[in-house]
Amino acid sequence: MPGLERIAEIVAYYRALDERATLRHYFRHEGEEGGRWYIEAVPDRGELIVLKQAELTSADQVHRYSWEHLEDERGGLTDQAIDPEVDPLEATPAEEFQRAWNR
Repeated sequence: MPGLERIAEIVAYYRALDERATLRHYFRHEGEEGGRWYIEAVPDRGELIVLKQAELTSADQVHRYSWEHLEDERGGLTDQAIDPEVDPLEATPAEEFQRAWNR
């Protein structure tokens, strides 16, 4: 687990990306255990950085991760850039992401 100073740097990085983003991409991913992941990502330095993740579990629970809530006992916001050409992601409309995020 990173120290508090490092966590503050991480939060500041993601928050700044979120506040200045003009282009957002939305994806979903079918989980192996029947759940579904929804992702909001923005370009930064040639990569797509995940800003928000919402997991809808097969038990109809929602787990949300962003710079405001990086992690909990269930999981956390990925710190890895995504590549839709390689990662098993399906582009989805912003409205579908928002419905999942706001559940």
